[in-house]
Amino acid sequence: MTKNRKYPISRRNFIKVSAATTAGISLMSMGGCNVEKVPAPMKRKFGKHDFMVTTLGLGGQASIQWTPADVDPVPIILKAFELGINYYDTSNLYGPSQLNFNKAFQQLNLIPGKDGYNEELRKNIWLTSKTAMRWGNPGWPERADVINWSNGENVKCAVDDVKRSLTQIFGDNQGNYPEGAYLDMVLIHTLHNEAEIDVLYEGLETPLDPNGNFGALVALRDLRDGTNLTGMNPKNEKLIRHIGFSGHNNPPAMIDMIQRDEWGILEGMLIAINANDRLMFNMQHNVIPVAEAKGLGIIGMKTFADAAMYHKEPTWSNKPEHVYRKVGEPGLPSRPLVEYSLTTPGVHTLIIGIGQIDEDPMKCQLVQNYYAAQIEPNGLTAEERLGVEKLAAGIKNGNTNYFQMAKVGLVAPRLLQKSEVDGRNLLTWQTSYAGDDPIVKYEVMADGQKIGEVQHKPQLFKKEPFSIEVPAEASQIMVAAIDAAGNRAEATLA
Repeated sequence: MTKNRKYPISRRNFIKVSAATTAGISLMSMGGCNVEKVPAPMKRKFGKHDFMVTTLGLGGQASIQWTPADVDPVPIILKAFELGINYYDTSNLYGPSQLNFNKAFQQLNLIPGKDGYNEELRKNIWLTSKTAMRWGNPGWPERADVINWSNGENVKCAVDDVKRSLTQIFGDNQGNYPEGAYLDMVLIHTLHNEAEIDVLYEGLETPLDPNGNFGALVALRDLRDGTNLTGMNPKNEKLIRHIGFSGHNNPPAMIDMIQRDEWGILEGMLIAINANDRLMFNMQHNVIPVAEAKGLGIIGMKTFADAAMYHKEPTWSNKPEHVYRKVGEPGLPSRPLVEYSLTTPGVHTLIIGIGQIDEDPMKCQLVQNYYAAQIEPNGLTAEERLGVEKLAAGIKNGNTNYFQMAKVGLVAPRLLQKSEVDGRNLLTWQTSYAGDDPIVKYEVMADGQKIGEVQHKPQLFKKEPFSIEVPAEASQIMVAAIDAAGNRAEATLA
């Protein structure tokens, strides 16, 4: 149930929280970052998975990657475990991040095969790493429109990246990892365009040739299922539990990535979502509903726009000075930004990188983000969400989301086609893309006369377009996408 709030969102200080939360902070102030009195973390069902994920996850960047000289990243990870956070994110592209998790996991007895291994704790966390390799074998050809990024020597494909993650997080960082080590999920990281998707689906949409080129998805499936269809898993190891992808900027490509999955391979999506989302080609009315309808676990990121909401310029972080180490700032508390991301329909958890923890809970980013994340999916009203958007839009004139595509507004239905099926004349089309408001329906006209409406819903597969029967004699057919505000975008099949 949505709660009425005493204070307008623009006036709410990040320490003004519910009575229970305020009481928790008061108790904590007596003992620094002592978490004994902290309420249990709020959890949500993680898509179709049999896993209740905490609303706050720990990101593997910020000080865990670009560590300032006076910060030890290991206590950040340990403190997240003390708080009960159960979602952890890292990547092969994050420099020392995976090695810092190894140091923390050593202390937490999370290394399989070692004395005292805490298998129960390992089962109760979700550990995700990433690969930006698009090919599933070492023989990929160089292509300007397809990225293949890696941080490791001798890493030439997605399978190499998985094994590198395992040796860094659980092993000796020399290529060895213990029996029983696994990743809960590997994400195809930072998806950019449909050319990359074409590569990723090679060996699935095309015949699989173990001696030829094939994409990362079919190779990762081998590591998930313990099969060796690609020849890349000769020991039939099961090294990962789930496969997903991440994206920052291109909703149409991300939708395409989901719609082309006819094999049930994709089970998670990491996506940029913050209060300036609707100033851009937005995620919340486009790809997030498709991912939610298909049952993916949805993880939000970039709630502070990679600190561009605060001290740094809107560009990718790459050094310790870019790490933000305060809790909000006057005029822009962090709490409503966290709440906005977590009340975006479909989002299950939100990863946030931590610059530092502090003995003063009011200065401790991890503690404050933890409390901010204790919010139900409908914990902000529509009016309050608009208030947060107004607040965020005033930061750098709204130009914070450098990682997203520019706004284009409501897009007309795409790829209109008319064909005869079982004696019926069917018009089909692919989904429109939404602007500021969600699409609600499609209106169909034949020779200037309205012949029907089709309700919009997330399109799950490219092979299952929207359709309606139309008169065979119609010389001109028009389909209009209509959003919740009444805006129209029309496409005509002559």
